[in-house]
Amino acid sequence: MKGLLARLLPRRASLLPADEAYALWAPTYPARPHNPLMQAEQVIVAPLLRSTRARRALDVGTGTGRNLALLREAGVPLVVGVDLCEAMLACADASFARIRGDACGLPFRSGAFDVVSSSLMCGDIADLDAFIGEASRVLAAGGQLVYSDFHPSWTALGWRRTFAAADGQRYELPYCPHAIEEHLQLLDAHDIDICAIREPRVDGRGAPVVVVFHGSRRMRTRV
Repeated sequence: MKGLLARLLPRRASLLPADEAYALWAPTYPARPHNPLMQAEQVIVAPLLRSTRARRALDVGTGTGRNLALLREAGVPLVVGVDLCEAMLACADASFARIRGDACGLPFRSGAFDVVSSSLMCGDIADLDAFIGEASRVLAAGGQLVYSDFHPSWTALGWRRTFAAADGQRYELPYCPHAIEEHLQLLDAHDIDICAIREPRVDGRGAPVVVVFHGSRRMRTRV
């Protein structure tokens, strides 16, 4: 009887390490906003990327390349994506430059890019300081940083990150929450001046689902 009842109840998503989860998700992960949260995020991020007028752009945690396409549409001549998951990179458009690398130790020289973008990657990393420090390091003076994170409301509401794999099974990804205050303190510490902060909601209702940061690398480090 217990076995029969278990088959009738909804299955709880299995929690996987991030690397295993993304490798499993990659074959069905489209390079476009494929849920309401991502759509709300892209409504804010896309115009910011179009306004940067960059010559060299880096997208960190690029996955299958959603932001790479936005940057190309914005007319950026050199667009590079970096991600730790080889399976995700393999599923991205092969016409883009893609490099396997760690967001907390970017494999590029200092000042190499005019814009650094990243969408919803911060929730995968515990060391936010390392990511923001690296993003600042590879930005040229005056360069633009445009990135998003899951809103802190996720913690208060108990939301979880889940996806359905090609086999139909549901899986859960780990989630590293970061307060907005933490982002602001680290951006200031790494010489990024805030231009704008946005907190979009799905269809303009309910709790904010994402927080988007737009910053600029200081022309001169403060002493």
